[in-house]
Amino acid sequence: MDKTDLTPTYLPSGDRAVLVQFAPKIDAAINRYIHSLCSKIDDNPFKGLIEYQPSYSCLIVHYDPMLLTYNEVTAYLEKIISITGSDEELSSSVVEIPVCYGGDHGPDLPFVAAHLGRSEEDVVACHTGENCLVCFLGFTPGFPLSQAPEKLAGVPRLETPRTKVPAGSVGVVGNQTGVYPISSPGGWRLIGRTPLKLYDPGRDEPFLVKPGDYIRFKAISAEEYAAISAG
Repeated sequence: MDKTDLTPTYLPSGDRAVLVQFAPKIDAAINRYIHSLCSKIDDNPFKGLIEYQPSYSCLIVHYDPMLLTYNEVTAYLEKIISITGSDEELSSSVVEIPVCYGGDHGPDLPFVAAHLGRSEEDVVACHTGENCLVCFLGFTPGFPLSQAPEKLAGVPRLETPRTKVPAGSVGVVGNQTGVYPISSPGGWRLIGRTPLKLYDPGRDEPFLVKPGDYIRFKAISAEEYAAISAG
């Protein structure tokens, strides 16, 4: 990662938020740095802070304009950035997510394999072969967006999005991978499905994973999928 990737640009987002933009690309190192900034904000809160939201390469900080000005918030963020290292260690969890690949659960697996010039088995092996950093949650509640393994990069979206993607569907697109936590429309290529609930508002902690965690996908059989779903 080039050091200039971490040079911030500040932009107003309406009259009550500051957008901090770093190099506009999907890069795990940039995203880990953004999570380090979030940790520093947690440790050094300021009066008037409402919330912050990280994404792949930027951070938006919402504030109360009755208590703070835009310049005061950017000055605060400059101070936070000055005390944040690019190699700081962050506590994170590795969440294993079982996935039944192919068939009805992953109808686009044959396309993805053909597009990448790989076998379906190789695609599964690549997808389960490394931990995927959860860069942020987006699109729908609890949707973990991660950088896909490098060998799976370059998969195009569907030309016409599906009007209904089943909850638990695991997809890839571009250099991203993620899991649909609820049934929703979507245009990603579906390669499998997990029986786990990534979002359950009835749980004490509604989200199974959080930004900064890692996901480790694990291949399971259709019989194992059915057993976990029933249990």
